[in-house]
Amino acid sequence: MATDLTVRMQDRPGELARLGEALGAAGVNIEGVCGVAAGGEGVIHVLVEDAATARAALESAGIAVESQSDAIVLDLSADAATPGALGRIARAVADAGVNVVAAYVATNNRGVMVTSDNAKARAALGM
Repeated sequence: MATDLTVRMQDRPGELARLGEALGAAGVNIEGVCGVAAGGEGVIHVLVEDAATARAALESAGIAVESQSDAIVLDLSADAATPGALGRIARAVADAGVNVVAAYVATNNRGVMVTSDNAKARAALGM
């Protein structure tokens, strides 16, 4: 199952490399990633298939996992270059009364959403 792990790290050179090295050494493939730095720290969302191994690898490297969420993974290949695709998808989720906590693009033309209610979001998206 695709899982989104959220970690916070200091905003300094080498932190993203440390995360990538820890996961790589454990044989965990990063399916998708999104990171933003603000106020001296970075918030990173990492999409993985093997959450237990990824979490153990990160924590043994001294990287605390702040949260773990089931992720909605969408095949965007038909809409990859279509203007308005994000708006259409986000509107369907919003109209269902669901909040999007995180959204980012993953490998192989896939989109990732972490929401306040995945069941409602999936229903709104026809999944």
